[in-house]
Amino acid sequence: MKAAIWQIGSPEDARVFTLAEAEELFPLIRRITYASYRELEPLRRLLGTLPSGSASLYEAEEQYERVVKRWVAKMERLGVVVKGLWLVDFDTGDGYLCWRFPELKLGYYHGYREDYATRRPLRDVIEELDPDWAC
Repeated sequence: MKAAIWQIGSPEDARVFTLAEAEELFPLIRRITYASYRELEPLRRLLGTLPSGSASLYEAEEQYERVVKRWVAKMERLGVVVKGLWLVDFDTGDGYLCWRFPELKLGYYHGYREDYATRRPLRDVIEELDPDWAC
């Protein structure tokens, strides 16, 4: 079995994925996302208990923001497009492979002019369009 090598680049670097490349990178994307999600859980609970305007609330909000920004930076360095909290897209050159935590697999697609709400099952798109990126 060959070792996986991922291209880590600048957030400004556009990256286009084949389905095989996206599926190879997906376990790392999911692992990083899960770790960041778990890091935010205690903060999320704490934020609901702190009084408005308090120094503790401000501190917790800053910590929350740091975790999210760190996750976004990691995702961008791996070449995926962050569309929202725990929502990323892999650019295929004609649309996006779409994933949102806690989904267990990369299973959806949407075009450039579409979004998460209109994404379609990946299997359906491949059967209908037979795109080059799916080979």
